[in-house]
Amino acid sequence: MSTSADPDVLLMLAVQRGDDDAFDRLFEKHVAAVVRFARQFVKSQARAEELAQDVFMQVYRNRSNYRPTAKFTTWLYRIATNACLSEVRRPEHKLRVDLDTPTREVSMETAMLDNPDQSAEDALLSREAVGTIRRALEGLPPQQRAALLLARVEGMSYEEVAETITCSVSAVKSLIHRATLTLRNKLGSGGEL
Repeated sequence: MSTSADPDVLLMLAVQRGDDDAFDRLFEKHVAAVVRFARQFVKSQARAEELAQDVFMQVYRNRSNYRPTAKFTTWLYRIATNACLSEVRRPEHKLRVDLDTPTREVSMETAMLDNPDQSAEDALLSREAVGTIRRALEGLPPQQRAALLLARVEGMSYEEVAETITCSVSAVKSLIHRATLTLRNKLGSGGEL
């Protein structure tokens, strides 16, 4: 899809021209995904929601700097990735405690837990597996986690991930490869991730 055919690019260009309704539509369309992405870094639903708000404030403040050279989501996730990486580097991030009630997680967990044909034992094993995977992801270095989540969860191409985290395609491949090897070792699996 060329950037001129991307409806989000057209909406963002309308935002540049002062169309606040276009901004509202972009926000509504992408806020849940940005929250989900941020949650993988900060482990707190409330903080992920705050970060998503910050990301969209940056989108709005920097609307005049937007250039439609790639998909809108590439630009959006660059802002989100930078916000998440900045957050996890803050010393107080390590001290932050999530007092939120447990929330529904990404679609992988929902799919594993919402199977009505699943026995109670299988549901418990699924919950344990999701927790193990989540802890393994949290243990990855932030750049590797960002590259892996953008490519595998958000479905971005290596080129889009490279543009989002501002590195080369070969660096993205290396980050994802190292992340995959680390996860395989932590999970004790030889399977595909």
